[in-house]
Amino acid sequence: MLDIGCGWGGLGLYLAEILGAEVTGVTLSSEQLQVANARARDRHLAGSARFLLQDYRDVPGTFDRIVSVGMFEHVGVAFYKAFFRRCAELLDDNGIMVLHSIGRSDGPDATNPWITKYIFPGCYLPALSEVLPAIEQAGLLVCDIEILRLHYAETLKAWRERFMARRREAIQLYDERFARMWEFYLAASEMAFRKQNLMNFQIQLTKRQGIVPMTRDYIHREEARLRGIERRTRPALRMAGE
Repeated sequence: MLDIGCGWGGLGLYLAEILGAEVTGVTLSSEQLQVANARARDRHLAGSARFLLQDYRDVPGTFDRIVSVGMFEHVGVAFYKAFFRRCAELLDDNGIMVLHSIGRSDGPDATNPWITKYIFPGCYLPALSEVLPAIEQAGLLVCDIEILRLHYAETLKAWRERFMARRREAIQLYDERFARMWEFYLAASEMAFRKQNLMNFQIQLTKRQGIVPMTRDYIHREEARLRGIERRTRPALRMAGE
């Protein structure tokens, strides 16, 4: 499995640990790289989960699965065609890709200047109308699209509550100006999801028909199976000092 924009390694390590997947995660952040590989070593997963400081366009080989969570917002509309063309090249003929991104429900728009300046330089939240043509031109098939509407508002609310509970620590690490800015960012983002038509989308892609089941029923069965694996695996890992 290839994890494009692997972050701190959480998803890749979960899949390696619970499913026994052989994971390659790529990031452009040296800080994320160090933390992700340290986590892999701490969990004795370095042999099955490796994290690289590498651009996804330079990754060699092909993969059974490709996943990208929270990275696509930084690709930019001008590079969507190149992104999906490269994903098509990296995906095995029988492979499956899942793309998860924040998006807009009401069509293309500009990024808020305050967000660009202080939070996410170069960020752009896409509309599906901008994404789907690039997927089609890359020769990939859309098998499923899931829209998560208010879910992320609840996530942002929880993040803000946790931040506020430790706000004094943030001031000690940075300063009062940063704390005000971060509180405003989390609150404004929550309201954008509640009131201004932001959402998360998840797109499932393949290269040909018949790779995934016809209906979503298999997802619920797989979730139940994974919960069973977790119940069996987690206690054993804790006993082993994990």
